[in-house]
Amino acid sequence: KGYYADMAVTVAVGKISREAQKLIKVTKLALARGLEQVRPGNSLNNIGKAVEQYVRRNSNFSVVRDLVGHGVGYALHEDPQIPNYELSHNKKIILKPGMVLAIEPMVNIGDSSIKTGPDGLTILTADGSLSVQFEHTVVVTEQGHEVLTKYE
Repeated sequence: KGYYADMAVTVAVGKISREAQKLIKVTKLALARGLEQVRPGNSLNNIGKAVEQYVRRNSNFSVVRDLVGHGVGYALHEDPQIPNYELSHNKKIILKPGMVLAIEPMVNIGDSSIKTGPDGLTILTADGSLSVQFEHTVVVTEQGHEVLTKYE
């Protein structure tokens, strides 16, 4: 009915290194930690803080800082912006029932820097290292949240 949803999943094709396997696992679990923070009355800042803390505690990987999650609704990218790291001014934004958010950690094996590819659309790691992204669109409910983009 005119609403957007946003989701991303990283899928391994063929045999991949243990480090790539770990990158996928850490990023998927970092998304889960971020989703745990989506509940009414919680600060938006706690989503990114949970993502970044999980990545740092469980790997030497880096969280992309130049791309962020976001609100979703009649447009694909709406406010608020949701970085995957702690950002103090986001402490003032309190989650309320009915808010629809795209939570989307992007994690690199190497440096957190990214660049745009020659086609103007593709995003690449600046150092050529592997990167993984997982994303869900969720709605804040009275009791917590509901994932709107579940997949098997």
